[in-house]
Amino acid sequence: MAELLVLNLRLRLVQAVALDGSDVRTVVTDLGEMPDGIVVDHQNGHIYWTNMGKRDSGAFTGEPTFFTRNGSIERVDLDGGNRHTVVPRGTFTTGKQLTADFAEKKLYWCDREGMQVLRCDLNGSNVEALVVAGEVDDSRDARNHCVGIAIDTAQRMIYWSQKGPPDAGQGRILRAPIDIPRGRSAADRDDIETLWDALPEPIDLHLANDGHLVWTDRGAQPLGNTVNRARVKPDLGSPQVCSRGYDEAIGLTTADDVTYYVSDLGGSIRVVNLADGTDRTLVNLGPSLTGIALADL
Repeated sequence: MAELLVLNLRLRLVQAVALDGSDVRTVVTDLGEMPDGIVVDHQNGHIYWTNMGKRDSGAFTGEPTFFTRNGSIERVDLDGGNRHTVVPRGTFTTGKQLTADFAEKKLYWCDREGMQVLRCDLNGSNVEALVVAGEVDDSRDARNHCVGIAIDTAQRMIYWSQKGPPDAGQGRILRAPIDIPRGRSAADRDDIETLWDALPEPIDLHLANDGHLVWTDRGAQPLGNTVNRARVKPDLGSPQVCSRGYDEAIGLTTADDVTYYVSDLGGSIRVVNLADGTDRTLVNLGPSLTGIALADL
């Protein structure tokens, strides 16, 4: 039976939610490292999630910061058992959205304060940077903060968001080939394309089969606190708002590219159907929800 897996920061849980909102149950407890991105490997029977790590000491007013290098990736079996860390704490700075190419046995994720797009093998080995958006001294500039990620396995492309400061209208969505050009490094590659800029605050991404890129935005209204999409192939289109009125939209998942499940920091999961125009709250689990994934447990 298909369910939604969602990361609950306040309760420190991975929760499973029925697609009609009728049932909520706990899959994993004691998530003490601020989980953010989640992906499910049905073939091998695993759930992976990224951790932002412990928030910076003294950061108790406004939005918490995570400049301390203590991010990690954990994994459990589909039943919540056999939990262990696959990418050790401190390998990167701040784990954000997580996706995967299971055919190639690779995990992909963004490191926000680390200003990187990263990947590794499913067992956590061979961690490598694909994009480095700034040097160490640039980490306080949120325009360099990489957050959302999607991959196009057929075209071997990566898409990611750099959110910018809160509500600043300086967010961007970019793309580049997965493979770094010969003679270049992740920090100086010359094949990065900015698709759209001056976005409110783009967060998580999803690449639909119909050639649209879909994303959440937690920035200021009217263009923020929204779900958006734009065509990225075969041609580049203009962003369009698909759904509004979120309490800081974060997570995004879909089963069929027309029905989107969206989580927000206010604690709601909404279901948006682009085919029939319906848009409703499925359940409210209380603040704060981050990543969300569809799973058959």
